[in-house]
Amino acid sequence: MKILLAVDDSKFSQAAIQSVLHTARPQETEVRVLHVLEPIEPTFIPSETQTWTSFPVYTEMMEQRRQGATELVKRAAESLKAAGFKGCSYAVEGGIPKLTIVDEAKEWGADLIVLGSHGRTGLDRFLLGSVSEAVARHAACSVEIVRPPA
Repeated sequence: MKILLAVDDSKFSQAAIQSVLHTARPQETEVRVLHVLEPIEPTFIPSETQTWTSFPVYTEMMEQRRQGATELVKRAAESLKAAGFKGCSYAVEGGIPKLTIVDEAKEWGADLIVLGSHGRTGLDRFLLGSVSEAVARHAACSVEIVRPPA
């Protein structure tokens, strides 16, 4: 079985990691830990001669975010490997999380996507969207949405 474990740095992702640790059969399971770095939207439009990415602050900020995300997925993969999972890999991709997760699962050939849910409702859900819901609707494989214990 191939599990794509989508994580961010939240208690919801910790619950997803714990779910994989406690429910999957390590000897028969390959896990790929994925974090998606969302692009930072500029608050102004640069001139025609400059692009947003030409600002050193932007480049530095994105590099710091990428380093933090790499440490996050690496730690998760190491904990899965220590638990005996036969194959653990990790990746940090840039893009829109709900689209990137679905695309990565399809490209990698995942049998299952596991991710945490923030459980937003009402206006928050409307304004911020629901990554887990979008992934569940559009994934070509099964999706497990995990919430932390109350």
